[in-house]
Amino acid sequence: MSILVLELIGWKRIDTLFTPSNLVINKLYFLFVNQIYNCKFANSFLREACLIRKLFSVDTLSYKTISANKATVNKQWLLVDANNETLGRLASKVAILLRGKHKPNFTPHVDCGDNVIVINAEKINLSGNKWKDKTYIRHTGYPGGQRTLTATELFGKSPARLVEKSIKGMLPKNKLGAALFRNLNVVVGAEHSHEAQKPKTINLNEVN
Repeated sequence: MSILVLELIGWKRIDTLFTPSNLVINKLYFLFVNQIYNCKFANSFLREACLIRKLFSVDTLSYKTISANKATVNKQWLLVDANNETLGRLASKVAILLRGKHKPNFTPHVDCGDNVIVINAEKINLSGNKWKDKTYIRHTGYPGGQRTLTATELFGKSPARLVEKSIKGMLPKNKLGAALFRNLNVVVGAEHSHEAQKPKTINLNEVN
């Protein structure tokens, strides 16, 4: 660094000049630009300013946060067996897989989760008296059209709907949640229509 630059900025401590701080960089650059019009060595002075700014423009972070997006997200097909699984615990783990919270690049506002297939929905378990006490309420849209079904009644109509309702309740209540729910496939029995995707079998005990 030339003596001209040091005299012009009027800094006595040279060690503070090399501190990797954006505040120092901007202050130096500001002083350079203000003084350049009064300096007869304008060209050489500008070169000094650019050189110092490059020296201080160092990424001091030891990490860099990378957010996922639609183009960079890596989606997989996962297979979950609901045999002898408790409904609530199964739903919470599947919701984590759908949201993508098990991935290091999880981004809350992006559909970065995986496609999940749940088989053997008819072999799900409910603890305690939930088969009789747990109720599901819907409305037809007409006056007096509220309808109530117990878990046993809903299970008798469609075991897959019982699992789907539990998982959907653990997803965001917005457009993102609707998009995530479309990545879920719940089937009765062990057969499914996604053999071509070669889904990977997941042990729910390993999902955190």
